[in-house]
Amino acid sequence: MTGSTGVRCMLMRGGTSKGAYFLAGDLPADPAARDGLLLRVMGSPDPRQIDGLGGGHPLTSKVAVVSRSDDPAADVDYLFLQVAVDRAEVSDRQTCGNILAGVGPFAVERGLVAPGDGETSVRIRMLNTGERAVATFPTPGGRVAYTGGTEISGVPGTAAPVVIEFPAGGTPLLPTGRVRDTVAGTEVTCVDNGMPTVLVPAAALKVTGHEAPKDLEEDLALADRLRGIRLAAGRLMGLGDVETATVPKVTLLAPPRHGGAVTTRTFIPVRCHTAIGVLGAASVAAGIRLPGSVGEGIAHLAERGDRVRLEHPTGYLDIDTDIDPDAPAARRTAVVRTARKIFDGTVFPRAAGPAPAQPLGGNDGSAPR
Repeated sequence: MTGSTGVRCMLMRGGTSKGAYFLAGDLPADPAARDGLLLRVMGSPDPRQIDGLGGGHPLTSKVAVVSRSDDPAADVDYLFLQVAVDRAEVSDRQTCGNILAGVGPFAVERGLVAPGDGETSVRIRMLNTGERAVATFPTPGGRVAYTGGTEISGVPGTAAPVVIEFPAGGTPLLPTGRVRDTVAGTEVTCVDNGMPTVLVPAAALKVTGHEAPKDLEEDLALADRLRGIRLAAGRLMGLGDVETATVPKVTLLAPPRHGGAVTTRTFIPVRCHTAIGVLGAASVAAGIRLPGSVGEGIAHLAERGDRVRLEHPTGYLDIDTDIDPDAPAARRTAVVRTARKIFDGTVFPRAAGPAPAQPLGGNDGSAPR
């Protein structure tokens, strides 16, 4: 593919992320060729991604690849790809619940799923993990509606709701088999309710957990502690060497300040999320509801109901989670997100050739080097 040849693409905001959505058939079948194209489409490696669609941050350098599913229990397959900002790297080692919010509307827009009159539910198989989700969103008159009155923290304005429900998956909720572990000298809870996540009391790392993301990112001592915890927890959770991976996520827990259950600060892997990812939030909500977890004494849980409000740097996210503490397992998890179509057309990547020289410093979640 040359710089004069375009590829069909839809740019969408999904939840608190933004990404490029493609039909699988519009991309090269060979993964290496596909990844090379996506690097050029997004403008990587470059901290500004000035020559592509990316926004210079991991949250705005994402890709969804969607196709009809051959699984009778799913309508579409969704492959999530994280395109590094300052490295020539594309990773499929995790999925993304925010970009997931746009998959159903995109599938209807591209004719993969016939819309209902009023609302449409799309059954989605997440190829990164093998897990499932059902996204339900308004389709009045058989057309996707993006305008609505639903507000989510971290996104200006309002939009139509996308209700995402996650059926119980086959992954153990506690990957280590224990509700508490000690890794790198710190007590943690390792949980996976859709995203491998390590819960850490903020006070154990000598921070409050209420700091601004920028201040936490500039704390080099904290970065070293987080790296040690993440690497050790990754091995303990059966993920192997996670040095170059974006999972597990590490989430700091602190007492709530605005009526929620807990305050969170999540790292991807050392960039501090300005909000919190959907699947990471599902794991946090499940983890703090488990008796004996490190969330005990920190989280303020309601006596009734399944809703857990997680506070994050730009607001909050509500997760409905029904936990069986004896199994332990999550019986049901659901979240309300929004999505919006920003652009639909042809993107023209730069010409194929040697990658640009990599700039100094990190802007994709890696530590400065």
